Amino acid sequence: MKRVLQWVPARILGVGALFTVGISTQRPMRLRAPLDSVIPMEIDGFSGRAASVSAAEIAVAGVTSYLYRTYGTGDANAPAWTLYVGYYDSQTQGKTIHSPKNCLPGSGWEALQSSTAAIPVGDSSYTVNRYLLRNGAQQALVLYWYQGRGRVAWNEYRVKWDLLRDAALRQRTEEALVRVVVPVTGSPDSALTVAVQMAKDVIPRLWTALP
Repeated sequence: MKRVLQWVPARILGVGALFTVGISTQRPMRLRAPLDSVIPMEIDGFSGRAASVSAAEIAVAGVTSYLYRTYGTGDANAPAWTLYVGYYDSQTQGKTIHSPKNCLPGSGWEALQSSTAAIPVGDSSYTVNRYLLRNGAQQALVLYWYQGRGRVAWNEYRVKWDLLRDAALRQRTEEALVRVVVPVTGSPDSALTVAVQMAKDVIPRLWTALP
């Protein structure tokens, strides 16, 4: 066991060196189509409306392209759910995807539950992150995942490892962060049903835009 542990620092340094090489030679990958052209304004009876992100937030996130929409039934008194897609044509030190795990518990929100959810798409099933949040009397159900370079991923450690490996071996680090937030007005399970249906619709559509 000691002999194995002795090699761990060397392996970490080796991966770091490969990542440095990958960063210096990686290729920014442009979207094949604009995000707003592949995600429709009408999804399962919900009507979308474009929302904006401030220039300051864009600068902090370092995102190349994004889509941010609210979707509702048309009833002004009914809560709307939101869809955010942030795309990075390449990731470098200081310009990488920020994990929602660190951002979600902000602005008074606290996590009540964290787990995963399965999203069935055709003959495949994708695992995504599932969070139940609370802010005072309000609750929200959140699904988020990372999509790009042929993968839909949820595990933060696996995402980082794949990023290091692809930067070194493929000179590609493009990726999208996708987040669906559904207010809980009844039961969390009902909100989850809506969120899963939205994710089921969004995942295959995004593949038509991603490199």
